[in-house]
Amino acid sequence: MRTVGVLLLPDSRIFDVSVVCEVWGIDRGDSGVPPFELRICAEDGAVTPLSPLGSMAATHGLAGLVDCDLVVVPGRGEPFADVSAAAVEALRAATGVVAGLCSGSFVLAAAGLLDGRSATTHWRMLDELTAAAPKALVRRDVLFTSDDPVYTSAGVLGGVDLCLHLVRRDHGAEVAATVARRMVMPPVREGDQRQYAEAPIPSRTAKSDMASTVDWAVERLADPIGVGDLARHAGLSGRTFHRAFVDATGSTPGRWLQVQRVRLAQRLLETTDLPVHRVAERAGLGTPANLRRRLHAELGVGPDAYRRTFRVAG
Repeated sequence: MRTVGVLLLPDSRIFDVSVVCEVWGIDRGDSGVPPFELRICAEDGAVTPLSPLGSMAATHGLAGLVDCDLVVVPGRGEPFADVSAAAVEALRAATGVVAGLCSGSFVLAAAGLLDGRSATTHWRMLDELTAAAPKALVRRDVLFTSDDPVYTSAGVLGGVDLCLHLVRRDHGAEVAATVARRMVMPPVREGDQRQYAEAPIPSRTAKSDMASTVDWAVERLADPIGVGDLARHAGLSGRTFHRAFVDATGSTPGRWLQVQRVRLAQRLLETTDLPVHRVAERAGLGTPANLRRRLHAELGVGPDAYRRTFRVAG
């Protein structure tokens, strides 16, 4: 069982709190998702007003955060409001991973947890975060940051992406995909995707339908297809396709292909007994050496260690 604590502060955003409750507060054992203990922690265990409306009763005081595996700090309706000394002390004493959703990054900044680490927040408050955490590396165009043991996310749906990423980090791609499906969410997006598209998504025409090209590629990951093949399927020149793909998905086509192949390899390692060389072939990564290199780059472990960990967790 993994213990997840929510730091409930006055004016915490009800959406962020609800996301945490949806991801970690529902029993999905019938779908193979491991159990979690969710703690709602507030100073003095008080009933806390939420933003923009409502309130929530705490299940624990701030001491309940200390031994949690994961502490999540929701954003607040007033992002720059003072953070109590007791809340700062509780965050600093936490022994697990700490994640700030959206403007929750400012709470982490107040506790000094962003110093020397990468961080982000909603794109409208990036300058303010730079001022609040001058020793942090503020990432201005990502969905979330991971700088163990501290994680931060961009606005609203970026928090959902980060929560699902944290599930995947500790329980594997199959469990994260199951939770996403139960939430009727698309597959987990990568943290280095852009917060928003500056240009409109291209119209769904026969020649520029990114959805059909993505579907076509997902069915052929084992084949030696590359960015040029995707562009030809979309009926676009290489440069035009690259621009349209980034506008539509927030990721470059080369990076997207790489991520899809690694995710497929993860699922195969979790759910099959295929030898590593067959996993590499089925995922379109070619050789065991390339599979190991990609997994190490993405996850910090090799295929054998990944399989041992997540076949058990699953």
